[in-house]
Amino acid sequence: MQVDEIKKRIERISDMEKPEFPKFSVSYMAPNEDPISNFYYYSNGNWIATHPIPEDKIRWGAFMEIAERNRYVLGKILEECAFSERWDNKTIQQLGSFYLSAMNTEKIDELKFEPIKEWARKIDEIKDKNELISLISEFHRHGMDAMFSYSSDSDEKNSSIYAYYLEQGGLSLPNRDYYLLDSFENIRGYYKRHVANLFSLYGQSLQDAERSAETVFKIELQLAKSSRTPVELRDPERNYNRFIYEDLDRTIPSIGIRRYLSEIGLPDVNHIVIRQPEFFENLGKMLDSISLSEWKTYLTWKLLHFASPFLHEEVMKEYFDFYERKLLGRKKPEKRWKQVVQLIDGQMGEALGKLYVEREFTEESKRKMEEMVSDLKDAFREKLKKLDWMSEETKKTALEKFSKFNAKIGFPKKFIDYSSIDISPSDFFGNILRTNEFETMRKIRRVNTPVDKELWEMSPPTVNAYFSPTKNEIVFPAGILQPPFFDPTMDDAVNYGATGGIIAHEMTHGFDDEGRKYDKDGNLKDWWSKVDADEFEKRAKSVVNLYGQLEALPGLHVNGELTLGENIADMGGVSIAYEALQKKLARNPGLRKNIDGLTPEQRFYISWSQSWRANVREEAIKWQVSNDPHSPDRFRGEIPAVIHLKFHEHFGSTDNENKKAKEVITIW
Repeated sequence: MQVDEIKKRIERISDMEKPEFPKFSVSYMAPNEDPISNFYYYSNGNWIATHPIPEDKIRWGAFMEIAERNRYVLGKILEECAFSERWDNKTIQQLGSFYLSAMNTEKIDELKFEPIKEWARKIDEIKDKNELISLISEFHRHGMDAMFSYSSDSDEKNSSIYAYYLEQGGLSLPNRDYYLLDSFENIRGYYKRHVANLFSLYGQSLQDAERSAETVFKIELQLAKSSRTPVELRDPERNYNRFIYEDLDRTIPSIGIRRYLSEIGLPDVNHIVIRQPEFFENLGKMLDSISLSEWKTYLTWKLLHFASPFLHEEVMKEYFDFYERKLLGRKKPEKRWKQVVQLIDGQMGEALGKLYVEREFTEESKRKMEEMVSDLKDAFREKLKKLDWMSEETKKTALEKFSKFNAKIGFPKKFIDYSSIDISPSDFFGNILRTNEFETMRKIRRVNTPVDKELWEMSPPTVNAYFSPTKNEIVFPAGILQPPFFDPTMDDAVNYGATGGIIAHEMTHGFDDEGRKYDKDGNLKDWWSKVDADEFEKRAKSVVNLYGQLEALPGLHVNGELTLGENIADMGGVSIAYEALQKKLARNPGLRKNIDGLTPEQRFYISWSQSWRANVREEAIKWQVSNDPHSPDRFRGEIPAVIHLKFHEHFGSTDNENKKAKEVITIW
């Protein structure tokens, strides 16, 4: 089909869909609520009451408001690329072609299962275990999950080079608990029905489809039983196990790991890291005990599972019904263009992101952000110096680590070059596979080479941020540096409460229960004295207990161990950002004035809380408590604020309440 013909089929994004910038606002508050006993609703109650969750969302809040606006901007950029006359520009041609291929739903519906037929043939032709492992490597090279997982990142015990990691995986439900806990029994029933439905759509009889679903579940159940829990996966020392390459087939027999590594294209290495060795030992036993025909059924399922979001409408509806409706509570799918924007941002994020920052992130915004980061670093440095629970020796090493801390703001200095990828306006599924293979091979080829510290792990439009323990740095994409998190029109108290708190949160990750185990160079290395480590653990245990008492839903408590690192970072974020604001106000006394009847400190705390304003579906909360290391939004918006020692002072609490506040946990 000619490009011009494809363009005629594409519905344009309506200008009416452009969302307004979200803002910090006192109109969101419920001022009749008591800020001491119910701070989250005091800060957000009116917003919560007047902003129901849209039917196509599982949650609605500040993060989603920004994401929606960013998605509109990105959608318009992609649309301009698709309809541009400048296809002599490689990036515009690639992005435009990708968008056209994804939006051409008529062509996708006509093809039905045609895009995966070649892969199905490869599965059918497997003759033995060696060919099975060879096909697994081909699956992985093209971004298809099966049997186990893999990654390439800084070596955690030699952070100057990239290492190759093998990890547990192969599941199609969110984690092992969904296969093993009684609380997920109904989800398991829905899941088996979903697997059978997809096999039926693929052409199997009802009886054969149900038999295939049982086979898939049997294999995934065994993989789940071999897997570590989400809490166990948070221990970096336990999940770093170095294996000499030459010894792999002897130390973990029955799999043929060296064959797999050779066929996926791994360069010559001395070692790889296997995060969960017992998983691979059990997988070797499964390869011996489970028949080849059953493994073929499993691989066929993993192919269908991977491809479902990119195939015809009937399959997409079935995928949505289980993974979005039953698992997360979404009532209806998002518009096609929104799904496509999110997809292309995931596949070619830096090409799209480069165009985004040219429009949306000014030098003035970057300058103000860098000034705020400097204030936050100064505040954290002072807090480290004054800690009363850490010895001088450990404190000195902590300060040395923090002196090497780096912050990246807005967008990378150099962008990934995607020009070698063939992107076709009429081959949607092929575009997915080719961009996946490009990214996989880009990361595999870098193994055993020096770490490139200019590379980012998020695209510039992403509404998020991260801390890298092996690089000892925080990264803040331009996508999150938008109102209400960062608003140049607002007073400093609001910006320090929202963006400042989040920046300080990421800084604190270098010293949370995981981050503290990495040294100044990003290597897993114990630099704490036993006395100081014990004192930290005592305080961390108090955080576990505090959050573990919170009910996300009736009878469903927050997992204090799973969320420990994020909770410590939230508490540190508020504490550090508060001190940074005090420094800013001290330098500029004219800024200390009441606005909307609120002091700068009150606006600071309210801004922190409003950044976590959200309405969330029950199904999504259940998923979050089981999978996500972050506590539910309402606890993030309240607990770190109300346990801050200065909070009660600024909201006029009694002496008894002040006494109670001083008894709560402080770490950073």
